[in-house]
Amino acid sequence: MTNDLLARLGRVFCVALALLAALAAAGPAAAQDTPTLEPTATIQATPTLESTPAAQSTPATPPTPAATPDRSSVERFGVIESFEDAAAADRLGVGWTRARFQWAEVQPDGPRQWQSPLDDEALAGELAAGREVVGLLIGIPDWARDRQGLPRGLALPADDPGNTWAVFVTQVVERYAGRIDRWIIWNEPDIDDPDAPGHTWDGDIEQFAQLQRVAYQAAKTANPDAIVHLGAFTYFWDPGYFARFLDVLAADPDTPANDFYFDVATAHLYFQPNAVYNVLYAFQQVLADHGLDKPIWLVETNAPPMDDPYWEVPNWTLAVSLNEQAAFIPQALAAALSAGAERVAVYKLKDTAGDRAANPEPFGLLRWDDSRRPAFDTYRVAIRLLVDVRAAERERWDAVGQVRLAQPGRTTTVLFARLPGRQTARVPATADTAEWVDMWGKGQEIEAEDGYFTVELPGALCRQTIADYCMIGGTTYYLIQDNAPARAAQLAATRAAVGTRAAETTPTATLRPAATTTPTVAPAATATATATGLSPTAQPTATPEVVEMEPVGTEAMGTEAMGTEAMGTEIVGTEIVGTEVVALPTEGTAVGSAAGVAELPAGGGVADYGGLILIGLGLLLGAAIIGRRRTGRRQ
Repeated sequence: MTNDLLARLGRVFCVALALLAALAAAGPAAAQDTPTLEPTATIQATPTLESTPAAQSTPATPPTPAATPDRSSVERFGVIESFEDAAAADRLGVGWTRARFQWAEVQPDGPRQWQSPLDDEALAGELAAGREVVGLLIGIPDWARDRQGLPRGLALPADDPGNTWAVFVTQVVERYAGRIDRWIIWNEPDIDDPDAPGHTWDGDIEQFAQLQRVAYQAAKTANPDAIVHLGAFTYFWDPGYFARFLDVLAADPDTPANDFYFDVATAHLYFQPNAVYNVLYAFQQVLADHGLDKPIWLVETNAPPMDDPYWEVPNWTLAVSLNEQAAFIPQALAAALSAGAERVAVYKLKDTAGDRAANPEPFGLLRWDDSRRPAFDTYRVAIRLLVDVRAAERERWDAVGQVRLAQPGRTTTVLFARLPGRQTARVPATADTAEWVDMWGKGQEIEAEDGYFTVELPGALCRQTIADYCMIGGTTYYLIQDNAPARAAQLAATRAAVGTRAAETTPTATLRPAATTTPTVAPAATATATATGLSPTAQPTATPEVVEMEPVGTEAMGTEAMGTEAMGTEIVGTEIVGTEVVALPTEGTAVGSAAGVAELPAGGGVADYGGLILIGLGLLLGAAIIGRRRTGRRQ
């Protein structure tokens, strides 16, 4: 070994000493680059979906929001035909309802008749209770039909007395101006099969566009404050109907001057929370493609049960239990809000005497004997907890359904399992504690761990599957956090320090879907309740056999992969299972060590190996000196 080499070794030794001193001064945090994502404790979500009696449930009163909601918030959630039991509607807490004005019933024998489906006393009661009434105009009496089965004179201008449809619309809108100012024009015109129970329109799409044009102009003339809705489309009967309908209107040179002849789009969607989101979002895209920014209402939704002991259903559409119906309600509400729906209503409040003949399945939240189905209680809880939502986003839709709702002073996250096995969910914390409330209204306070609330969700009953998932999820829960800006900033900094992504953003004052691409809506069975009954649409490709599941809460599938994240936007037919999505992530950024940074063995950093490095360098230097001395002796 030469003197030059010995000198270089000495310099290396000194540099190593300096490096180790710098690492020691930086402290242990400088050497830790891999976050620990597993919390020390979890919260067991109870009770299970089947824990509440099917025939009658009495939940605890849910927490009352601190802030008084504005009227638009109160009116967000409705129920069809609340006047069938006004006292029950009061207990439910709905803000709006729909009344059907069937032309053939209002004027059965001629234009001078008037037999209202909602008398003045009942209407006054609804308004006094704070419920907005929306009118549905539909039907053609025999005296007003032409040879095609359409209103006589429909092709005439809206101000022509020979246009019988225009005359009727004018009469009804003028009569109720100031009491009923919203009018839905027809119901499910896309069902073109005359033999289908929900069939109501015998004309083609061009003729229906004319019906809409005439109704819009007549209503606006009769009451300038009138708000005109499109007749609800079912989507599954004809997925392209809405777009073609707007194409027909767009070809009319007078359309721009008449604001496309409608103010609000409407939809009817049943059975599937997933379809609620996908179809409403698809409708948003159809509007955007035509340069329109108009609100969308989900006017009818529900999942009628097949196992109600008071209503035997021999030929059910899809397999739904009473408690699955109860779970569907909050899941559908969360899905609708995250897809941009302005308002939502459940069809319907109460079974009536004529419903057995009109509908193959029970839709009422109340039976005709006034007893409550479990869904009544879960809707009541949801209305109180989801009041005054300002923004909504579907954060996760794999093994877990997770929707974040921004409200004044708080954030509510709706959570439920979408597979039969128990699932784990982790929600970024904006406060030290949160209220954990189940869909029956039973709540408890839970604490955050390491910047997250970690909860376990019991598996879904899964009476019916759609693709790889249960059609309806398990027991629905609400995680309610107070928004504390200082604490939120602190927690965000903590998460950033350990390599996770910050989740807090400033919510916008709009309800728009978070996704930027149009989802493909998989055809699935649905049903729409109408005046004449339930309208089943396309049947599922296969109805899976109903099998006995393990007890709810016993894990069977869907184990969550901790530390792996994915976007929550669903790809129909190829959904991501078991990967975690945190709130509002940046796509493509993963939790864990930074790219290209090698991880050290657990419990050890560079500083931990300083002694070994010093010993090694010392031995090497010592050997070099000894070798130098021996070489000198040999020389």
